[in-house]
Amino acid sequence: MAETTALITNDIVVLGLIAATLGLIFWASSGPTPLLRRFFAVVPALLLCYFIPAIYNTVGLIDGHATKLYNPVARDVLLPAALVLLTLSIDLPGIIRLGPKLLVVFCAGTAGVMLGAIVSFVVMGWIHPETVAGDTWAGMAALAGSWIGGGANMVAMREVFGVDATTFGQFAVVDVAVASLWMAVLLFLAGRSADIDRASGADTRALDEMRERIAAYQAQHARIPSLTDLMLIVGIAFGAVALAHAVAVPMAAWFDANVSWARQFSLHSPFVWVVVISTSIGLGLSFTRARRLEGAGASKLGSVMLYFLIACIGMQMDLLALLDRPWLFALGVIWMATHILVLWLVARALKAPLFYFAIGSQGNIGAAASAPVVAAAFHPSLAPVGVLLGTVGYASGTYLAYMVGLMLRSLAGQ
Repeated sequence: MAETTALITNDIVVLGLIAATLGLIFWASSGPTPLLRRFFAVVPALLLCYFIPAIYNTVGLIDGHATKLYNPVARDVLLPAALVLLTLSIDLPGIIRLGPKLLVVFCAGTAGVMLGAIVSFVVMGWIHPETVAGDTWAGMAALAGSWIGGGANMVAMREVFGVDATTFGQFAVVDVAVASLWMAVLLFLAGRSADIDRASGADTRALDEMRERIAAYQAQHARIPSLTDLMLIVGIAFGAVALAHAVAVPMAAWFDANVSWARQFSLHSPFVWVVVISTSIGLGLSFTRARRLEGAGASKLGSVMLYFLIACIGMQMDLLALLDRPWLFALGVIWMATHILVLWLVARALKAPLFYFAIGSQGNIGAAASAPVVAAAFHPSLAPVGVLLGTVGYASGTYLAYMVGLMLRSLAGQ
């Protein structure tokens, strides 16, 4: 473990703290007192699962970057296991019937990230020129890689444009802070999606039909899980994770060595293959009798894993980390605001439901690591939609971020 000044440095203790925190949040959200019922009517439990670990990290109780709970435990084990269990009961025909609007909104989100880079660079050049001086443009190119694709794309842009280590670290902080705050907003809005969609006049028929079919299927096959059911669920989930990792490493190495465009589409990254293979296994199992395990609570166990992932993502966030260079945070906020505005205008023109807006954003900003978390906040069965769009973001992130970097370098006169 990396050196840290946190009060709690033992990962086992941190795991217990996170588990106890999640348990307490869900117990409180069940409404044992009138005060708690009123509180959770306003503040979703999901949001607290994210922000309370962030507070632990900010005050120095834990160090979210030094612990191994996020990487590799939550990211490389719990996330793919959750994807298998949530995809196991997927209604693929229902997802297809969601229609082309979802893809259009996602593309609008990508365009918003690219436009936001230019807008924020120009605006900050007017407001505070020192912020965009020097090699800031290169750091922004790396951030564009993260916000269109993911971490692998961000590192790729660092290598392509030779981003200074200090600059890269500063933009990594901007990435975590701004993207995490936006994810928190989306998790908050997810609990109010029905009211928002009614107010906006969004066409939610395809989404509603899919939810109704899932509810009917769950009601038809619901049963009290036996020990055999639970062992099968756990065995399938972690067996699939093991298979995904076993195949992903040599697959990524082969593509990196033999396919010239592998890095352009992040196919050299084992994590990308783990996500793709896990999702594919779950999707394949959804056409078999294994789908009946949904009646024994497969998606509920998958959701438990996702909540641990949410907490582990949250505990990496330092709410005070940008005080040393606050203008970079302003640049990130302008950038994100442009992305949100473009996405909102397109979603409103299409009368798209809030889910399309949220996942169209997180498919870019959060990629495959957090897009399924936001999707599952709307309904557990929708998590695979987040994975699919997040994977598209990985595939296009390096190429599009490279274009952004070239445009920013031109604006910077370098």
